[in-house]
Amino acid sequence: QVQLVESGGGLVQSGGSLRLSCAASERTFSRYTVAWFRQAPGKEREFVAVITSVGSAAHADSMKGRFTISRDNPKNTVYLQMNSLKPEDTAVYYCAATSNFGWFRQRGEYAYWGQGTQVTVSS
Repeated sequence: QVQLVESGGGLVQSGGSLRLSCAASERTFSRYTVAWFRQAPGKEREFVAVITSVGSAAHADSMKGRFTISRDNPKNTVYLQMNSLKPEDTAVYYCAATSNFGWFRQRGEYAYWGQGTQVTVSS
């Protein structure tokens, strides 16, 4: 059972940056595909970015150029660097993991989820 813990959320002004972390308990975490999703109040949970075990990444079109996913396998951690934040980026951000390989963008592809971290961007 993979346990995921997100951190790094908080309150930031529009135009600011945050780096989210997703730490895993599983020592073979480097073999997992990991993604970030977000959910704003009253909205569906949406895909943000994904990174495979070999480090290839994909990002949602609306976040390309602002958000970057990366991973540090020795630390069993995946990051989401978020720059040029906007008020509409306000949401709870979740990391998710699967032992399957691929750039999965659907929630149902992921068996493991963290509890989420709140990101609030003020205007």
